[in-house]
Amino acid sequence: DRYIAWPGQALAYKIGQLKILELRQKAERELGDKYDIKDFHHEILKRGSVPLDILEGYINDWISETLDS
Repeated sequence: DRYIAWPGQALAYKIGQLKILELRQKAERELGDKYDIKDFHHEILKRGSVPLDILEGYINDWISETLDS
């Protein structure tokens, strides 16, 4: 019933999933041996609910910081 009343909700979840998978693949590719799934999850979750473009910026910053360390 929820999807009948609010059909865009399922789409929003799917778009979020696809963006997180895209960011994960980017992090794995760019970080190589420095990639840690636990650290990635921490970065995704630590700021709570944020727009996907802002999240992408945070992850890009995290990738850069991890490469520099």
